[in-house]
Amino acid sequence: MRIAAIGKGNIGGTLGTRWAAAGHEVRFGVRDPGPEEHGVGGAIEASEVVLLAVPGGAVDDVLTEHGEALGGRLVIDATNAVGADRMSHVEEIASAAPTATVVRAFNTVGWEVFDDPAFDAGSADLFWCGPDESVAAVEELVRAIGMDPVRVGDLDRVNVVDGVARLWFALVFGGGRPRRLAFRVLD
Repeated sequence: MRIAAIGKGNIGGTLGTRWAAAGHEVRFGVRDPGPEEHGVGGAIEASEVVLLAVPGGAVDDVLTEHGEALGGRLVIDATNAVGADRMSHVEEIASAAPTATVVRAFNTVGWEVFDDPAFDAGSADLFWCGPDESVAAVEELVRAIGMDPVRVGDLDRVNVVDGVARLWFALVFGGGRPRRLAFRVLD
């Protein structure tokens, strides 16, 4: 897949690097590109999948400037508006790019898990939600980093996915557990 990782911080940088190692074509889109990066618009233009991995406070600026360019693409909302009533930005993305396929994924654990998702008990699960037409692509991207995908439904389940993120935050930042903490469904 041709992927634009918008943001090259811990989440975007880790996922983009892992996807590139798995054989996907990844362009990092950043505000001030260096020699290994692209501008946000150029990265989006060359992509079929866009990972939005910028700080929650930067999402509005990205969508104002590049929302229209997201149209027709699979857009993964990996942002977290920490401390807000609503953590996701799926509604804002869908409004800015009504022809995009929007999913909520890669927001429920720290980047350390994306970097190394293998635990003694097995690979970590990645909880996500989105429309049926996104399943094959999202699950391929989850597996490409070594995690097991767990789709909890369509976008009406964003609060379920965000509940997992809130649990992670509570355990790590409130409970003092290590950032390399993940979840697994046991049947």
